[in-house]
Amino acid sequence: MLKVGLTGGIGSGKSAVSSRLAALGAVIVDADRIAREVVAPGTEGLAEIVAAFSDRVLDADGALDRAALGAVVFGDEDARRRLEAITHPRVRARTAALVAAAPPDAVVVNDVPLLVEVGLAPTYHLVLVVQAAVTTRLERLARDRGMDRAEAERRIAAQADDARRQAAADVLLGNDGTLADLHAAVDALWHERLRPYERNVRERRAVRPEQVVLTEPDPTWPQQYARLAARIRHAAGADLRVDHIGSTAVPGLAAKDVIDIQLTVPSLADADGPLADRLAEAGFPRLPGDWWDNPRPPGSRHWEKRLHGSADPGRPVHLHLRVADSPGWRYALLTRDHLRADPGQRAAYLQLKRELAASAPDSATYGTLKDPWFDEEHLRAEEWAAQTGWRP
Repeated sequence: MLKVGLTGGIGSGKSAVSSRLAALGAVIVDADRIAREVVAPGTEGLAEIVAAFSDRVLDADGALDRAALGAVVFGDEDARRRLEAITHPRVRARTAALVAAAPPDAVVVNDVPLLVEVGLAPTYHLVLVVQAAVTTRLERLARDRGMDRAEAERRIAAQADDARRQAAADVLLGNDGTLADLHAAVDALWHERLRPYERNVRERRAVRPEQVVLTEPDPTWPQQYARLAARIRHAAGADLRVDHIGSTAVPGLAAKDVIDIQLTVPSLADADGPLADRLAEAGFPRLPGDWWDNPRPPGSRHWEKRLHGSADPGRPVHLHLRVADSPGWRYALLTRDHLRADPGQRAAYLQLKRELAASAPDSATYGTLKDPWFDEEHLRAEEWAAQTGWRP
């Protein structure tokens, strides 16, 4: 199944997005609702809270008085940790049960207000952030919840700011317009990205652009890489090195809008083991066939590797699994760093890319025609490494 994390600041319209996704067929797992369920009257969760903090945290009907509990734990780190030790395991267990009960082809949307604050983004295939201007949010909170301005501003300030949420967002939905505008954006996302993404994950199929289309340098490429790398590290389940490589890792270079990532593995046997399945389940399925890099200088054996892609139709990725300290592993890092350091070679490479993209628009031919330039670049890069003391 596809796991989507949905978040947004208070008053942003996250609930409207959740409702629309539910209408389209998504399975919604609402963290706030679960948090209330696990401490409802008669539950073990509520009994433990009372045992820890006394019945002063109950209202006249025996239900949890959230304001009273908040007053007890506010500013008391030990009390907050005791409360979290009671509630968090129950919320996680209930969430896991709801996800496990969803159909295998479901798009499961986990609605988590504090997704960014608690660092959950890497656990999802995709993070969707709903965003609106602070003035819009203040108006909504006053109109829809009767909240006075001071309280609304306090609630907004207590959450992650827009920049932190944007950094975590694979998809950013602006919601300063009408409800109809929001629904149209959600519908397009559902049909054009989420449903195809789910199918690709289930069928372990990667997205591979066949045509070479150069995109002007995108300042968000490093941020996009950071999100992908965090997801890959979470899936790998080990302390494996992850690097941003290729043209999108070199500032100022036009490139195919494909993020190249190198995952360092101890051996190709490790790449072929359970790691391959974990990456596929996280949305990075292995590409069929045998893959290698052309050796530099030419003439020696191919540099064998494993290649995975992305199941997300909105974010193509080439994930290269190379053995630590192997020639191909070192070459990928050296070429990136040399091009970063040498503006003249960066400009020459950019000119070559533009010429080849115009004359050889398919990916296979484009890659082959770059080989002679890279044979020479390898020599220049090795000379630069020796002069500077470069290490991977």
